[in-house]
Amino acid sequence: MAIISIFSASFCQVNEISKKLSTNIGYELISDKLIDETEKQYHVPAAKLENTLNGHISFINNLTHEKEKNIAYLTSVLARLIGNDNVIYHGFASHLLPNNISHILKVCLLADDDYRLQIARDLYKLPVREAKNKIRNDDERQIKWVYTLHQVSPWDQKLYDIMIPMQKSTLDQAVNLISENIKKPALQTTAKSRKALEDFLIVTRVNVPLVENGFDVNIKHNNGNITISLKEYVIRFKYIKKKIEEIVSVVQGVKNIEVIMGQDARIPSRYDELKSSPRFLLVDDEKEYVQTLSERLQTRDLNSTIVYDGEEALSQINREEPDVMVLDLKMPGVNGMDVLRKVKKERPHVEIIILTGHGSEQDKISAMELGAFAYLEKPVDIEVLAKTMKEAYNKINKRKHE
Repeated sequence: MAIISIFSASFCQVNEISKKLSTNIGYELISDKLIDETEKQYHVPAAKLENTLNGHISFINNLTHEKEKNIAYLTSVLARLIGNDNVIYHGFASHLLPNNISHILKVCLLADDDYRLQIARDLYKLPVREAKNKIRNDDERQIKWVYTLHQVSPWDQKLYDIMIPMQKSTLDQAVNLISENIKKPALQTTAKSRKALEDFLIVTRVNVPLVENGFDVNIKHNNGNITISLKEYVIRFKYIKKKIEEIVSVVQGVKNIEVIMGQDARIPSRYDELKSSPRFLLVDDEKEYVQTLSERLQTRDLNSTIVYDGEEALSQINREEPDVMVLDLKMPGVNGMDVLRKVKKERPHVEIIILTGHGSEQDKISAMELGAFAYLEKPVDIEVLAKTMKEAYNKINKRKHE
């Protein structure tokens, strides 16, 4: 019996394929169960778990380590859920599964942009520009997520057993191809693959309390023997070693513990902290304008997320806090001045650039008094806007490392 893990580009009908596959072969679909059971077991809101899987990282993650904790929680629950075999999981967490469990069939669904755009229009009734923007944003999140875990592209062949180009396959053909592959001898559960799964489960149990205590380590397990390698150089190694041993010794299934300095352990540099990509948010109710603006900024290596009103902007900030926001003033519902006031009050470190076509001198004065980084008027020179966005981000970076 096998475990099926599916990772998919957006608009490749992964939900439909997974459901039909589950019905045809009698495997349990556990994608939704992963979030639900992780929320129950570790008391983390489902929305935060979803944000982690989608690559959304809090501004203060360096202090809270929320991303690392959530990944550890999700991996631990996923290890337990796949323990009975005969299950299907599709989603970002598929990349949390190790490569040494041979009865896991790793599948990738992908397609060219024309196919995905057509699916977005036909099935989800999205306008062309909105669909293009969603595809681009989804691709960026997937690239960031997989590169963080594996340092390769999400479409690298070595990550999967099967890659199915959906522009060349029907839904039924994709389901049949996966069904045929799980019958192959190489995908059957063996004593060796079962042991690898049991090792994975114990490793995840060990990892959770270590991550909760702020340790970033590599873990190996074999017959109750745990080897823990520190990823970063530490001065007080004996103290750290003793602390880790105290934490791990109470984990069920652990017999012996070895703590070592990893081969690549080194003193972290400030440069490493500066390499993370800036997060830009564009807020404007003129959809055509802001989508075009986003595309022009992308050619200048300034990738951005788009929302179309003030209320959506505030919701987006709660999901993924931006570094810099480019904000229109005149919008229906919650207007730009209200967004500016609320964001600067609750998250003063977010830099906000006002970009408006209907402002006044008094609006400019009010915006700057509320803490806006800059006040620009439409039509704006794209080079001026790009330069201003970079200056705002540089201000944040300087503040981070003072």
